[in-house]
Amino acid sequence: MTLPVGEPAAAGFVLAGGQSSRMGEDKALVRFAGRPLVEIALEVLRGAGLDVFIAGARSSLAGFAPVVEDSESGLGPLSGILAALESTDRRRAVFLPVDLPLLPASLVRYMLHYAQITGRAVTVASVNGFAQSFPAVVDRAALPLLRSELEGGRGGCFAGFEAACTALGEPMNVLGVEPLVQCGQVRHPDALPPALWFLNVNSPADLQRAEARRPAPIA
Repeated sequence: MTLPVGEPAAAGFVLAGGQSSRMGEDKALVRFAGRPLVEIALEVLRGAGLDVFIAGARSSLAGFAPVVEDSESGLGPLSGILAALESTDRRRAVFLPVDLPLLPASLVRYMLHYAQITGRAVTVASVNGFAQSFPAVVDRAALPLLRSELEGGRGGCFAGFEAACTALGEPMNVLGVEPLVQCGQVRHPDALPPALWFLNVNSPADLQRAEARRPAPIA
């Protein structure tokens, strides 16, 4: 899908500031299909036509893309989102965690398109009827409201998105992935079913499960 001509550009941010405690090593540098997870996540955002950055406190990742440092590291991904929104003059930012290597760029592209059409502050996806926190398209209008949530001790991203939309007097866009696939608006390059797109790679066991779902190479 080509984004409408004249629409303002968005910035893409990979969230990579977590502690990776379940993985036992820096999750961003763990290899999936022979490549670091952070590289795969950046490629997804680039495939959606975005300029890319890394949001988080791990400056060792600067070799992959510009890093937005999070001065409040340790407060969770909402803190990284705030740092990213404060760093850009783009109207919208797309956030993708580093641990979703099976997610296709086409979904991010469609979500951004839909956010531009509706003008709403937050757009997320749902699969099997359950809304997912990420990927998320967030308008900078939500920045002060999300900041208020974090300063109030409420660090949950999805709850923060909901609170921001409520304060702005508008619903949050929640796009069902399955209908988008059925009507051909979104597709996976390896034809994986939508339920697998959101498989988080948080531990070595998760990594094995994700690797097992990759199509076998053609001999």
